[in-house]
Amino acid sequence: MRVIIDVMGGDRPEEIVRGAFLSAKKFGDTKFVAVGDKAFVYKIAAEENAGGLLDVIDASEVVSNDESPTMAIKTKKDSSMVKSLYALKDDDDAIGMVSTGSTGAVLTGGSLIIGRLPGIYRPTLLSQIPNEVGGVTCIADSGANVDAHPEWLYQFAVMGSAYMRAMTGKEKPSVALLSVGTEEHKGNELTRAAYALLKNSNLNFLGNMEAREALSGDYDVLVCDGYDGNILIKSTEGAAKTIMSLLKQNVMASASAKIGYLFMKKALRNLKNYMDFNNYGGGPFLGIKKAVIKAHGASKASSVYNSVIQIRKIHDGKVIEAISREVAEVNE
Repeated sequence: MRVIIDVMGGDRPEEIVRGAFLSAKKFGDTKFVAVGDKAFVYKIAAEENAGGLLDVIDASEVVSNDESPTMAIKTKKDSSMVKSLYALKDDDDAIGMVSTGSTGAVLTGGSLIIGRLPGIYRPTLLSQIPNEVGGVTCIADSGANVDAHPEWLYQFAVMGSAYMRAMTGKEKPSVALLSVGTEEHKGNELTRAAYALLKNSNLNFLGNMEAREALSGDYDVLVCDGYDGNILIKSTEGAAKTIMSLLKQNVMASASAKIGYLFMKKALRNLKNYMDFNNYGGGPFLGIKKAVIKAHGASKASSVYNSVIQIRKIHDGKVIEAISREVAEVNE
């Protein structure tokens, strides 16, 4: 099997190439295809003493975040992103791809080139956030669909549940709807209509959830439109960054705090690693016919590696087949 990696779309292409090499070293049963500037890839290969580990598809263009996603996909045929998508589509042995490029372009390209599963209204971008019980909670949608309909949110829940079954082994992952209160009548028109659909489904729906409980670990899948989901994720990231910064400032403010830090150093390092997005990989676009992972633009090599782990789990857990089957059952 093969995994395609768009190495040129993000802020740190050298890290993406190194992540591709790292993955190739770890997974000997998988071929990795790097798509981007061939000379650049070979330069990094020489630095890493990793020649021959990757197949390379040369691409002379890059899709930027400033471009219209649809126009970029249609006009930049020699871009690393478009070539990656076609490599995934045209190769029966290719099980997925990773890109750190424009979220909108990855979504548009995935929908237009790879194609949506039958019956899917819109793919959802699912992101993982660490929770306080040592696991992860998934948010669907986390930025792909800033406007949504109740039926879309219902499908996001179905797709998120299928994904979490493959990732965690839980037979009935718990699902909650992000709202402004836990009561059934709370929320706007969208969430109230979505609540009714989720309540009458076969999902393990626990009801509404307030944002302050997002990291509690009480829920496996949080359902919302992409506007609210993106704000939730970035607010959480910002809060974590602020807490770590304030903690550092207070440690440096007194001698006794510095002494205390020596005893807490390992615990604080573990906390920092636990909150590092690179250790979780990117977010999959669920609802597309093959696994497409959108990683953070500032990803390190470890994020690429963890994204590859996700692709393998999606493949081994037959997540795409499960989504297709469950959506078909709902639509009958």
